[in-house]
Amino acid sequence: MTVLEVIQRSTDYLARKGVESARLQAELLLAHVLGRPRLQLYLEFERGLTGTELDRLRELVRRRAAREPLQYLLGTVNFCGLELAVTPAVLIPRPETECLAERAWTFLAGLGGGDAPPTALDFGTGSGCLAIALAVHCPGAQIVATDVSAAALEVARGNAARHGVEGRIQFRLGEGFAGLPLEARFDLIVANPPYIPSAEIARLQPEVRDHEPRVALDGGPDGLAVFRRLAAEGRAWLKPGGRLMTELGDGQAQSAAEVFDTAGWAGVTVENDWTNRPRMLIAERPAP
Repeated sequence: MTVLEVIQRSTDYLARKGVESARLQAELLLAHVLGRPRLQLYLEFERGLTGTELDRLRELVRRRAAREPLQYLLGTVNFCGLELAVTPAVLIPRPETECLAERAWTFLAGLGGGDAPPTALDFGTGSGCLAIALAVHCPGAQIVATDVSAAALEVARGNAARHGVEGRIQFRLGEGFAGLPLEARFDLIVANPPYIPSAEIARLQPEVRDHEPRVALDGGPDGLAVFRRLAAEGRAWLKPGGRLMTELGDGQAQSAAEVFDTAGWAGVTVENDWTNRPRMLIAERPAP
């Protein structure tokens, strides 16, 4: 069977199973099996596949048709130009989170020039995408990344090593702030917390609902549980003038801002992502 025939048959099968962008997905899976860039396939339409290659592709297409996320099948995702490994132990980084990363590293980079290096806490690091983006774009910064999942931290450590920043990121296992030394203080806390209301998880796409870690999705009855914790406990971990930056879910801007306003934070603002949707909440530690 040739490359073109395989692409056509895989596309038809995935489309019948309700997979969006079936042609693109089929091409990406085949490129992964063959170990070459996707566009190279267009120069090899008449190339025949070996039995081993066909078997590997069939298995991947079968799993994708069962709505296993493409990123888990490929094993990597691109985030802020960085190739990161992903497994079912971690949430798949989304493009909108790149806005939070850029906003965070811009703030952190602006703190350079002092006696001490800028410091940041990535609260619930998952794949390590935010911590690693900060470390790459702020070479003088020191980062602490926490997660409740040992499996997630293993993925994050591997990603840090892949990009040569493992020496500037401390990975700590613990729930919330519990894994931090009591004396720790940061210039920045950044978080992409679980913010989907519990009852809405059942209505998510199968790729998310059935495969991504629920602990990284479920934000409690109204989706605001972790925001309340960050608002109640986060100030104690910030240096004077420090900031907290967190991603928001759709429709949460006003309610999340009220949580931080009520908790006594200063300068609470909401910023849009690249699609002009309210996506980031930024709050300042109030003056003593």
